[in-house]
Parts: sequence; C-alpha cells; structure tokens
Amino acid sequence: MTIDRKAAIAAYKERNTIAGIYVVRCAASGQAWVGQAPNLETIRNRIWFSLRQGSHPCRSLQAAWTAHGEAGLSFGECERLEDEESDYVRSALLKERLLHWRDELKAEGI
Repeated sequence: MTIDRKAAIAAYKERNTIAGIYVVRCAASGQAWVGQAPNLETIRNRIWFSLRQGSHPCRSLQAAWTAHGEAGLSFGECERLEDEESDYVRSALLKERLLHWRDELKAEGI
C-alpha cells in the first residue's frame, strides 16, 4: 500500500504540465478577460472556485459572474506553450504572449 502511494506521489511530481494563455468570456456583456497559467489543465477550476466564493481579485470578472452566473461565462484556451527548459524563459514567454492576446482580443488582464 505505501509503495503504491509513493509511486503515485512520484508520478504526480514528475507529470508534465502545459503552460499557456486562456480567455474567459461573458456572452451577455461581450467582455473578455485573458490570463496566463503555468498549468492550463487546472486554471479553470481555480477561477470558477474563487468566483463561486465571491473572492476573485478581478472585480469586473467577479461582477460579470454575479450578474450573469456560471452559465454566462465560458473558458477557452488561446495558446499552449511548448516545454521550456528554464522556468525563467517560460515565465518571460508567458508574459509576452499574454500581452499579445490582451491586445488581440481587446481583453482585460486577469
């Protein structure tokens, strides 16, 4: 039992995460918010959780959630980044691509 648990923990730590840029849209208002994430597979759950709690730091996104509810918002991926050897390079690339997508979509940053 402990060997299985140790193996599962080791596998979790060694998993590859996919970094990238995402967008949250409000269909009713036409607003869009763009953000960056070191792991695109988990960011939606984090955002939706904080919105449900009423504690998301982006006031305009929280207001849209309050006004239109969960069904009024959608989540999408803009871009996935290739694996980078260096966290510094990945961080710099995420910042650069975030600015690009904010301009491209005329969106607010998260």
